[in-house]
Amino acid sequence: MATFLLKKSYLLKNLKEVKFHDLWDEHGIFTTMWVFGRPLKILFFNNHIKNLVNSLREYQIRDKYLKRNILKVIDKNLSKKINYNHLLRVAINKKMISISLRKRFSPKLNFELKLINFKRHKPEYKNLKYKKILSYLSTIDNTKSDIGLVNEKKVLETGTSNLFFIKGNRVFTPKKNYYKGNTFKFFKTKINNITKKDILVNEIKEYDEVLLIGSGKGVASVKTINKINWKRKSLKYFKILSNHYKTATKQCRKYKF
Repeated sequence: MATFLLKKSYLLKNLKEVKFHDLWDEHGIFTTMWVFGRPLKILFFNNHIKNLVNSLREYQIRDKYLKRNILKVIDKNLSKKINYNHLLRVAINKKMISISLRKRFSPKLNFELKLINFKRHKPEYKNLKYKKILSYLSTIDNTKSDIGLVNEKKVLETGTSNLFFIKGNRVFTPKKNYYKGNTFKFFKTKINNITKKDILVNEIKEYDEVLLIGSGKGVASVKTINKINWKRKSLKYFKILSNHYKTATKQCRKYKF
């Protein structure tokens, strides 16, 4: 069960606070950011806000002061006095901005991926059609496992993260039908060649490492994948990407209110 520091909702037109509504399964977009430290920092903050606003426009949710209002709501709900290690979720539909803060927990090295047959609605967007995924995630310990989404025998993403598949010194990622998150985009600037490839379930046994990357987990190494008896063969790229991620957190600037 997630531990929330706060959950609040505001009308988009005037930022009046109303009863909290998580907005799951409604027509809209959300983003999840890692808030950490005191004074607080938000990793990849500018990219998160830029992607959020651009995606909202694609969903026909447009307002002259949309970005300004998003920043106002964030400012109103963050504190200079708290030592954070939380996930900040901002969700928006045509009427409302909802914001929540929950504790962030680091994944363990005995991490398992549970494969299910499911493809997200319009997966290229971080949209709010997430209730089925949440029903699966609510039954597992997210420090020890995640669900791998499979469609037409191809692995796409997880319920929370993007995926990298490692074979020797090569990094592979699925071709399509998943959202490219900000952590994914960060690592694309650090890895010389990432090959797009259909990741077939019956070929996963050929890979040495499977890595989850995202705001919630940072970098997580999968130890086992259920149903196909895959087991991790190496931690080489997990260590490389973890070091890049640690450097990004150290270089992240403190949040300006």
